[in-house]
Amino acid sequence: MGNIKSVAIKNLGKKLIMEHGDKFSTDFDKNKSAINEIKEIKSKKVGNMLAGYITRKMRQIQKTGI
Repeated sequence: MGNIKSVAIKNLGKKLIMEHGDKFSTDFDKNKSAINEIKEIKSKKVGNMLAGYITRKMRQIQKTGI
């Protein structure tokens, strides 16, 4: 069983992927640093959740070829 992400994390993640999709990859650490460059996230937990969500979405995009 995985953790359930809040709607705010999903919406912000999708928005960031649409606007800055070329800066993200399937690597969690690179996504974490890219998020810090794009947007100032004050909470470490929220930043990690967002980076994890974006990493998962990028893997799905890469797998399906969208």
